[in-house]
Amino acid sequence: MKDSELRTRAKSLALHVISVCDDVDTRKGRGVLVNQIVKSSTSIGANIHEANYASSKADFINKFHIALKECNETEYWLEMLAGSDAISEGVSKALLQECGIIRRMLVKSITTAKENLQ
Repeated sequence: MKDSELRTRAKSLALHVISVCDDVDTRKGRGVLVNQIVKSSTSIGANIHEANYASSKADFINKFHIALKECNETEYWLEMLAGSDAISEGVSKALLQECGIIRRMLVKSITTAKENLQ
């Protein structure tokens, strides 16, 4: 199966977050932030992937809603990492921009799915 742009972007975001987190000094109390952002960023793609095998249209929409929440959470953890100087502002800005693109794609997909539900 060919990956959709949304799946590709979500996977790329998660891999980029993991790579960035490899360089974060977790001895400065930032280990919790790193753990949280790795979980939330990888969960975006996992829920999108899981939606492919949803048991119903409502289940599909629910999986995308969860992915949207995880995207929002990832943005929060990025702000925390940048605010604590664990990552540079440039890295943070690029990742936040990608989160924004994914978030808009998820909202559009959810809206379209809900319209097709009726």
